[in-house]
Amino acid sequence: MALIPIYWWNKEVHNFHISQDRFTKQPWANGVVLLLCVVVAMLLANLPFTKDVYHEFLETEFTIHIGSPGGLVDWYLPRDMTMEKFINDILMVIFFFTVGLEIKREIVCGELSSPKKALLPVIAAFGGVAVPALIFTAVNHGTVSASGWGIPTATDIAFAVGILSILGDKVPISLKVFLTALAIADDLIAILVVAIFYGGQINLPLLGLAVLVILFVGLMTRLGEKRIGFYVVPAVIVWFLFYYSGIHATMTGVVIAMLIPMEARYNKAKFHRRARILFEGLTEAEKVHTAEDFPNGPERYYLRRLAGLTKKTIPPSYRLEHRLNPIVNFLIMPVFALANAGVEITDPSYFNVFHVDPVLGSAGMGIFLGLLLGKPVGITLASWIAIKCKVGEMPAKASWPMLFAVACLGGIGFTMSIFVDTLSFAGEGIDPAITQHLRDAGKIAVLMGSLCAGILGSLLINTVSKFEKK
Repeated sequence: MALIPIYWWNKEVHNFHISQDRFTKQPWANGVVLLLCVVVAMLLANLPFTKDVYHEFLETEFTIHIGSPGGLVDWYLPRDMTMEKFINDILMVIFFFTVGLEIKREIVCGELSSPKKALLPVIAAFGGVAVPALIFTAVNHGTVSASGWGIPTATDIAFAVGILSILGDKVPISLKVFLTALAIADDLIAILVVAIFYGGQINLPLLGLAVLVILFVGLMTRLGEKRIGFYVVPAVIVWFLFYYSGIHATMTGVVIAMLIPMEARYNKAKFHRRARILFEGLTEAEKVHTAEDFPNGPERYYLRRLAGLTKKTIPPSYRLEHRLNPIVNFLIMPVFALANAGVEITDPSYFNVFHVDPVLGSAGMGIFLGLLLGKPVGITLASWIAIKCKVGEMPAKASWPMLFAVACLGGIGFTMSIFVDTLSFAGEGIDPAITQHLRDAGKIAVLMGSLCAGILGSLLINTVSKFEKK
């Protein structure tokens, strides 16, 4: 009798793991988890019995001390590190590393692999960056908020692609590919914006050392080193050198990702040759030990060799991307949302994105209008110019109304926009309290703008789809 509940418990756990696996593989799953984390973060930051604990936890400081006080070696690594900085400066490096792997894959063999494929989404991405930045600057020129122009320029690929997957066949496949390639190009532009405009004061000697380490890693790649382990230590060294040189540490992830080999250790011919030998050995082992259960000792040996062979036939960059995607989508990005989306509502004007202060400007209005109007207008206008100048081709079976509707989803900034917001508004002579106020108002504007862009894009896609089917 005791076996019955154990059986049913095991069955339920098995079914739970199957359901969990199916959920994480859905294109919209990451977006759902992020939304839940935003709600939880807002509650933690504003409920009377949790807000103090929430903020104290994020401000908790920790460091690594090497040496003894007054000794020859007395380093504190990393400097001024809090839990919030740990998430934004260390965990997000892994996020940007996976973004870098994805960008490299698309450049080498994906939607950005040829000028014909890449020109339209890349030009559209530049338009989707330029117009929101111009709108923000027009609203905030000459005010303290002016430095936040990079916030509304980003597109969150997880939410955008997730909404497209929910809408199904209402959007032509060519436009889904277009938006995905655009978002990837957009990510690359956003990374460059962070590196160039939101870094610290540059320490040239440390930056020079970082470049030397990167060149050494590049040499390893050129010499054919395909083992991932050999890239871990240089990656950590480059992170520290970037961190202390004033270049934003997230660039480490992108730079190292670009150096990870996309060529496997074994090519197709070598794989087939070795696989044939191993299968012959496996067959012989089966004949010798017919009485034992499969797999017997010799069979396990050949199966392990086959597993190693298949692993070495898959390029390191693909293996890393496959392993890291679930960690990034369902751990790092949710943790980032929990740490950064929790805005304590001390000022009701946060929700009035059209509130303008003569000194502070209106970061909320610039971000909101940049995401909701600037992104679709910029993407569509740049696409129209590219197609009219015959440097790009209209996606197959797509119309201009549908392209504009899909471009509205480009206004879902979320992760990248919040990340840029955490780097903005600080400067010489600016009160830290004002900086925090602008960042909090910016985060609310990002959430509102992204939500409205998602709703507007979904409604327009449904409306255009109905009209075009008539």
